[in-house]
Amino acid sequence: MVRSKLQYCKACDLYGLGPKCKECGEMMVSSAPLKYSPEDPQGKRRREREQAGSEDWVDSLPSPSDGGRNDE
Repeated sequence: MVRSKLQYCKACDLYGLGPKCKECGEMMVSSAPLKYSPEDPQGKRRREREQAGSEDWVDSLPSPSDGGRNDE
C-alpha cells in the first residue's frame, strides 16, 4: 500500500503515479513522509509493539557518528 499517490524514482529523479517508473522500470518510492500528529491516537500501542525505549531498540537507532547509517 502506498503512502501517497505521488511516487518518486530514485534512479531517474522523476515523479509519477504508478508503482514502477515508466522510463527505467525501477520501483518507485513515496515522495513524502507519513503525516505526523502530536495527538497520535495509536502512539502508545505502536511504541509498545516496537518496544520503544528498550536497549535493543536504542541500539538499532542510527547515530550521528555513522552518518545516519544502520549496519544491521
